[in-house]
Amino acid sequence: MSGMLYLISAYCMRAGISAGKRLWDAGIRDLLILEATDRVGGRMHKHNFGGINVEIGANWVEGVGGDKMNPIWPMVNSTLKLRNFRSDFDSVVGNVYKENGGLYDEDYVQKRMDRAYEVEGLGGKLSKLMDPSGKDDISIMAMQRLFNQYVEYLFQQAERPGVAAGHGAGLLHLRLRVLRAAARDKSAEYQPNADFGEDNNFVADQRGFESIIHYVGSSYLNTDNNGNIADRRVLLNQITYNNYGVVVTTEDGSSYGADYVMVSTSLGVLQSDLIKFKPQLPFWKTIAIYRFDMGVYTKIFLKFPMRFWPVGEGKQFFVYASSRRGYYGMWQSFEKEYPGANVLLVTVTDDEARRIEQQPDNTTMAEAVAVLRRMFPDVDVPDATDIYVPRWWSNRFYKGSYSNWPIGVNRYEYDQLRAPVGRVYFTGEHTSEHYNGYVHGAYLAGIDSADIMINRVFKNQEFKVRGKYDNHVEVNCS
Repeated sequence: MSGMLYLISAYCMRAGISAGKRLWDAGIRDLLILEATDRVGGRMHKHNFGGINVEIGANWVEGVGGDKMNPIWPMVNSTLKLRNFRSDFDSVVGNVYKENGGLYDEDYVQKRMDRAYEVEGLGGKLSKLMDPSGKDDISIMAMQRLFNQYVEYLFQQAERPGVAAGHGAGLLHLRLRVLRAAARDKSAEYQPNADFGEDNNFVADQRGFESIIHYVGSSYLNTDNNGNIADRRVLLNQITYNNYGVVVTTEDGSSYGADYVMVSTSLGVLQSDLIKFKPQLPFWKTIAIYRFDMGVYTKIFLKFPMRFWPVGEGKQFFVYASSRRGYYGMWQSFEKEYPGANVLLVTVTDDEARRIEQQPDNTTMAEAVAVLRRMFPDVDVPDATDIYVPRWWSNRFYKGSYSNWPIGVNRYEYDQLRAPVGRVYFTGEHTSEHYNGYVHGAYLAGIDSADIMINRVFKNQEFKVRGKYDNHVEVNCS
């Protein structure tokens, strides 16, 4: 192959790096990675807060202990030996706080969880009766109305339950392992970690979860003495393409010619005007990009001069059951992972996350501490001494946390989303049909997208989109 081949990343460095390795292993040596930010890792990002490195983005290996091996797990647990802890989400039933303080009775909470499981099961059964193409897709709310079955939620995240029942509609009850997919709003029928197991392991290592990116990249990229990728990075601005090649122009005025380019930015970036394509992407591609949603999942870190919250077995996670949807609801103590750090994590999503991103941090700190004082009215809750609020939605290089399925979207739209346009290829967690939004989804998507390019470059095989309502091949998008 003549010329150079580029992998471009603004968020999905996981996909970009894994795609690069796949291309390298296939014999493609003339490649360059253009990174839009000043670091490698995308939204796998450690940040020093209160004297410890915390993960402000991806944090869990989701799907451990099953019949199949999650490809991320051996890197974390065996090769790099990153500190990680199994998260006991189920124990939260005993840690649900009323809006004005005091705990709900555990049996009371458990009954509502059981009811949520029951209704969730009905949704799973209904999805099996629907056409596998997804043409009859309905929302969780529609499913509940159809069966005249409702769940009395004590707490809900900020997303509205108007998402697909067949492809998932995580009932936003107190089953906290669904919390990790809260902004995706998945259902029992669509469980991205079901292949790999039900356990979720929280990475808490000072080297950072992003270490796995440097590990994968080190097999074909230059690294420094600490094993971190040290190749050149520049700022992406414009992609010009035709039948003969592509030209990538960056914000510093540099231009790079190549035979092919792979774009591994987030879906949110593709939906923005950060990258200009010349000519514009075709109508079918643009429509596919805008068919999907970009969820926002914000982890707010608070440091206190002392610990005042309960700790010990079964006390890692606790919930504030506010009547206001998504208001500082999901809390996590770091006492197990970082003893003595006196740090709490509270997670907000969607509308609440966007609201908080736009207000001063001192306002957010005051709101969060006020919630804690309502939860623990008999405790002298001190003022927080520090706060960190990541702003993934506001950051032009990310524009959100991960992709989400809207109602009516199925494999057809996913095929369109990952389909190349001439010599421009696409990858990222949003192009993973089964594992979108997950670390392993991004990793596997990079490999899949690289294979699509390899088939075109070496075998002259064009990628084809499957028909929307059946299994036959319908559209040629190359």
